[in-house]
Amino acid sequence: MGNVLHITSGDIAGGRLEQAGLPGEVFVWHDILYDGPRQPGWPTEKTLNDRALFLETFTAGGLTWDSVLKTLHHQYDKLVEAATFERIVLWFDACLFDQSMLVHILSCLSLKEIRNVDLLCVDTFPGIDPFHGLGQLRPEQFAALYPGRHAVTDEQFSFAAIVDKAFATQDITLLSELSKKADAPLPWVSAAITRWLQEQPDPATGLGRLETLILAAIRAGCQTPGKIFASVAAADTPPQFWGDTTLWAKINSLADRRPSLVRIEGPAARLPQWESQVPLKEFRIREK
Repeated sequence: MGNVLHITSGDIAGGRLEQAGLPGEVFVWHDILYDGPRQPGWPTEKTLNDRALFLETFTAGGLTWDSVLKTLHHQYDKLVEAATFERIVLWFDACLFDQSMLVHILSCLSLKEIRNVDLLCVDTFPGIDPFHGLGQLRPEQFAALYPGRHAVTDEQFSFAAIVDKAFATQDITLLSELSKKADAPLPWVSAAITRWLQEQPDPATGLGRLETLILAAIRAGCQTPGKIFASVAAADTPPQFWGDTTLWAKINSLADRRPSLVRIEGPAARLPQWESQVPLKEFRIREK
């Protein structure tokens, strides 16, 4: 039973899953599959190059094109290798980030005719409230969940391909239909898509939900990145699909608008992304 491949999202979750004492190998997938250029299903080399450029731009150079491309190649090579495992176990939570990743991985595995797949999708856990994701769990809690895994059905594989196409093409009509789908084969997808739709520009304000919450936090007196993060996290509906990289990018985009909606004061013109020697505590963000 040691020939098992566990695939999950997030380095924290992956690290704790490795400590859970379960049989097999843990592999962490990295990508923002609800955003940026891509195609449904298995990517072409052009798609991988375009995504590497997108992620380099998204992180303001914090992730370089060549490092991202190397990671992406490694990930899809791992899916090919997955055919050599007795079982593949997918560990994901109900947030937008994880659900877009889940349907993509299922779609890719199906295209490679790999169907010996089990799924553990967690949207709550006793004693953790609010529950945002697997990264909140301790190793022994991962181990306790393991017996509850279920084999992925043919219906779930087929549905995953439809949802993956919707995210890849950002087809608003199809996404809107899927957000209203009752009794979906992957029951967490509809809520995740609803959250994606909330990030699309509002016809009246031109702002998505995160941008609206950022401005509300600033107007309430939050002027440091840390305080804005805490305010937005408290106001947003769980599960939380975003992290600091996404939030800083949203703040920077508010400053880049014409006319600008916020003013960033500090040692740089924009909040630094990813690893940086510039301390965030030295920045102030004010409404224009």
